[in-house]
Amino acid sequence: MDIFKLGDNILALLKMVFGFWNNQISLVFAMLGQSPVNFKGGTPWNTISKIEPIFVAVGSSLVVLFFVMGFCSESIDIKEEMRFEVILRILIRLGLAEWFVANNVTIMKAFFNTVGNLVKALSSNETNKLVIDKEQAEIIEGLGFGESLIMLIFAAFMSLIIIICGFFLIYTVYFRFLRLLIIVPIGAIAFSTLAGNKTVSQTMVSYSKYFLSVTFEAVTMALAIIVCNAFINAGLPSFTGEYADWAQTLIYLCEMTFTVALTVGSVKGAQNLTSRALGL
Repeated sequence: MDIFKLGDNILALLKMVFGFWNNQISLVFAMLGQSPVNFKGGTPWNTISKIEPIFVAVGSSLVVLFFVMGFCSESIDIKEEMRFEVILRILIRLGLAEWFVANNVTIMKAFFNTVGNLVKALSSNETNKLVIDKEQAEIIEGLGFGESLIMLIFAAFMSLIIIICGFFLIYTVYFRFLRLLIIVPIGAIAFSTLAGNKTVSQTMVSYSKYFLSVTFEAVTMALAIIVCNAFINAGLPSFTGEYADWAQTLIYLCEMTFTVALTVGSVKGAQNLTSRALGL
């Protein structure tokens, strides 16, 4: 073996960092397919479960307050305006508000399980793995000392970027769980506004939209990762045909690094993308 050829060392470094990235992706899919109820062994959810009754009690009290506010706003003249259908509508709104306050956690769990099943279905696809193209690997192995030295320096820089992106990816997913756990108990208060008039009940609408965007954010994250990995696994860009082999490989690695960074950016902006796509 020529000691001045560093191709094997470069490939070993790339395989190591790609293995790290694939492990991070596997961990991300495992977490995205997991309900907040089971996250970290269920310890955070147990804390929320202990706090939830306090918010339910407050929400149940607010239902009465918002009901009175809605009743007063709709009854300017009780004798002339309070027809049977109006009274029935107000009572239905009161009953729905109390039901949502008492059962908001059960409803949220159903959404958690639905989204988790969608992510698990997506994660079963083998294209989620990031691998280096065989042709490019052969080119790297056959590089001379000068080209391989340049490639090794770039590979080290690329590895550093991918490692940072991997940790940032995990941070983003953890932060999603934190947001979900925090907004769960607030739901009891938000749903209590349904007992009020249209203006007051907009609070429940806003909360529901935000909850759905954060929940379905997991599906958008999974899709972003799959599509970005498909970009990388597609091979060389078409414009590299006139370059030397080692230059093509360098461009290929640059594209991989850029796409990994793009993956993190897409995952970070998943909630905004979900909100726009679903009109939330």
